[in-house]
Amino acid sequence: MAHLTASQSQNAGLQNNGQPGMRHGGLALGSNRGDGESTAAAQDYLTFAIDQQVYGIDILTVREIRAWTDVTNLPNTPEYVRGIINLRGTIVPIYDLRVRLGGGITKPTRMHVVIVVVAANGTFGLLVDSVSDILSIEDRDLQAVPETDVASDYRFLSSIVARDERMVSIIDLDRLVTSHAAAQMQQLATQQPAPAITAN
Repeated sequence: MAHLTASQSQNAGLQNNGQPGMRHGGLALGSNRGDGESTAAAQDYLTFAIDQQVYGIDILTVREIRAWTDVTNLPNTPEYVRGIINLRGTIVPIYDLRVRLGGGITKPTRMHVVIVVVAANGTFGLLVDSVSDILSIEDRDLQAVPETDVASDYRFLSSIVARDERMVSIIDLDRLVTSHAAAQMQQLATQQPAPAITAN
């Protein structure tokens, strides 16, 4: 499973049109679906890494993938909230996914990536280590998340799937950022001066 970092996609605009094989930083992210494989009940997921763990999200929620840039900090927010950016006129909160999933604070470098998503509870960015590729997964291959108290990130997962001898954890964005949390972020953002620098 190859990893694509921000150095390979500097200021890349992955405009999501719901089609597999979209381009990311000049590299084609092709769906891992063989020509002879059935496409029945299959869905495409963008996969990415945090430390050694691989996660996936519904590709249709992805607006674009971009390199890490400085953010405007917000006061009185949870540790996982890195701040906000002005994305071509839209104020977008950026969340440190490592912290949200129970890990330590990410120290962003030029190698880190922000995945901007459009979910039911709004538009927001996820700070991750690197983007991997696009997987086409049939519904029948998705497994229920085991009940455990060991990993706090499990409450944000909808399912898991085995692929290429690795486990891919599928994130439920509506659990990750609830409507209540999104409303609080929107209120805080409107109370702050708009970020002076617009991200391209």
